[in-house]
Amino acid sequence: MSTSRTRPHRRRRAVGLTAVSALALGTVLYGAGAVGATGTANTPAGPSAKTAPGATAKTAANTAAPAPPTLRFANPDSQALYGTAYASALTNLLTTNTIGWDPAVYNKSGLMDPDVGIVRAGGGYPQPWTRDASVNSWNATSLLAPALARNTLLSAVDKNADGQLQVQQDDQQWDQVIWVTAAWNQYLVTGDRTFLRDAYETAGNTLKVREHATTAGYNATYGLFDGASFFNDGIAGYPAPPADATESVSTGSMPWPGVSTGMFLSTNEVYYAAYVNAANMADKLGRPASEVRALDARAAALKKAINKHFWNPRTGLYNYMLLADGTTGAYQEGTGLAFAVLFGIANPAQTRSILSHAQEMTWGMPDTYPNWARYSDEQPGRHNAIVWPVVQGLWAKALARQGAQQQFASETARLAQLADSNSGFWEIYNGHTGVVDGGYQRLGDDVKFHWGSQPDQTWSATAYLDMIDSGLFGLGFTPQGVTFGPTLPTGWGDVTLSGLHYRDATLTVALHGAGGTIRSFTVDGKRVPGHSLPADLRGSHVVDITLTGGVDQDRDGDRVSDARDACPDTAGAIALNGCPDPEHIEAEDALNTGGVKTNVNHTGYSGRAFLDGLWSQGATSAYTVHRDTAAPGTLAVTMRYANANANGDGRTMTLSVDGKAVRQVTFPKVSDSWDDWGTVTFDNVAVSGRAPVISLSYGSGDNGSINLDWAEFRAPTD
Repeated sequence: MSTSRTRPHRRRRAVGLTAVSALALGTVLYGAGAVGATGTANTPAGPSAKTAPGATAKTAANTAAPAPPTLRFANPDSQALYGTAYASALTNLLTTNTIGWDPAVYNKSGLMDPDVGIVRAGGGYPQPWTRDASVNSWNATSLLAPALARNTLLSAVDKNADGQLQVQQDDQQWDQVIWVTAAWNQYLVTGDRTFLRDAYETAGNTLKVREHATTAGYNATYGLFDGASFFNDGIAGYPAPPADATESVSTGSMPWPGVSTGMFLSTNEVYYAAYVNAANMADKLGRPASEVRALDARAAALKKAINKHFWNPRTGLYNYMLLADGTTGAYQEGTGLAFAVLFGIANPAQTRSILSHAQEMTWGMPDTYPNWARYSDEQPGRHNAIVWPVVQGLWAKALARQGAQQQFASETARLAQLADSNSGFWEIYNGHTGVVDGGYQRLGDDVKFHWGSQPDQTWSATAYLDMIDSGLFGLGFTPQGVTFGPTLPTGWGDVTLSGLHYRDATLTVALHGAGGTIRSFTVDGKRVPGHSLPADLRGSHVVDITLTGGVDQDRDGDRVSDARDACPDTAGAIALNGCPDPEHIEAEDALNTGGVKTNVNHTGYSGRAFLDGLWSQGATSAYTVHRDTAAPGTLAVTMRYANANANGDGRTMTLSVDGKAVRQVTFPKVSDSWDDWGTVTFDNVAVSGRAPVISLSYGSGDNGSINLDWAEFRAPTD
């Protein structure tokens, strides 16, 4: 993360989009959701902060935010997986990362509301930055807390020498225009014309700056914009060339001549969307038709250039890069492929090809792929063959828009499980193991620097929120209202989103059945054509949607169909209708909260990781034990753990069943090495019901500080 920045009316057709109106395009662009990165990867992040430096007490909370919605699945296992992650994501956005701000630092535009906060980038990054502010508003904040989103977007706006609004001019030149699409989405969700006028001025001035810039500007030879890839601000995101084997120039990307003069897929797609949405703004504001046509023409030309220079019929995908000397790179870029689908840059045949040929890792769509020669599965690059949830979110929404139900379900389940198993949403995860992992960068011939993955990463959480909002419930926004195009995978069960605020209305949206085809759409019990609600709707309303066309497959590979799987999307032993075998549950698959997370920095563990973070009160690891009977009984609980604390004492934790403390339990010291593991068994733990939850937590009378590897739950034998 760079330390050099203090903050980071009438229908029309958009040129270059076949049979897609500008209003429909606005819906598509909202669906694109999460995009971007946290900032340059040159300097390790500082400590987590609840408020930005200099934040005022007056703006320490978002006082204008409405109460957040609630998500409820009828299937308790779906609720445990997806509902838990949804609640965690809401807390991440609206509590943990909503902060106060210093007017001297952020309100360069003079347009911010002093009584409303802003959204920071995450637990390790106290600023919002342009890209993070845009992505988080676009993903979720504009819908969930419109005033908060408006302030956050305006925090990235300042004025030029003539006093005109523009996106702040910082060292992230290539990604400034993502703000335009986020701002258009803010208008679509809210209908705020005052904001729209300011946004259009900002968009026009910012595009003008970029068109005439000598760095990260327009390359007339190719008809494309040069500068770093939209997401990859660290050189670990680039092959050699433009990098070299030792990353000898810089760990950041723009100091490399090949990057600063190169052209990359995602960056040019973001510019395309900016022109389209600037044209949408101009049209909605009643600007001269010639002005609208000029913006549309720029968008059309850029779309043509993208398809000319990046589409690769041999791979069936878009290439990642085109260097100034004509060198191409037939590598996969996750954000670039998602943008191509979501923005309508890919035609239907290209879209089908992308969905067929794109490579995903075990835990989701990677940033860039495959490993560059200087990295490996054991040491993945920070922006290479590794999973950033913000990229997962983009890809999941592209899948949902194309009706790829099984792939959408799998991607969403992966991120939900990553969050549930690691006390919330982290910045980056290992694509093979799912372990919290910040990835590597080179620091010379032999040394690779291993980054930490930051906790409470905001755009990881908002990526998941948008998976639910625009993917599962299919919410889309136009100036006329909100549209619905849900994707409810088979096996998830009925689901309801309650207390969803949209302009002056409060909605309860219930999905029934499975699939992506709407069989019945009712509002307050009455059938409504068009599967949409008008923008001027007021009061409370209930939307009931029955879906058909569900695809019954086996997403989690446990040889139990999705419709019959009692634990959908939870891979594991074939036991009790697809649920994990209760006799052995790896700790990394538990519901872990309070700072507990996966790690691999000690040896001797089983599975893909062990758990650390059991070091402070509230840290908890909870295990759902699927039994074949609901009758009361007892279980013997065996835990494999490490305790190498220097004082030699046994460490204590609190054992609970279904949220009720049962007893304090002790974990004796194993050895003086955290690489050594022991087991301890707690007998006669009383349980009842088919799915009791047994948890270990650091309670008020405990001293904790152990690592956990696995748990076994066995009934006594006769």
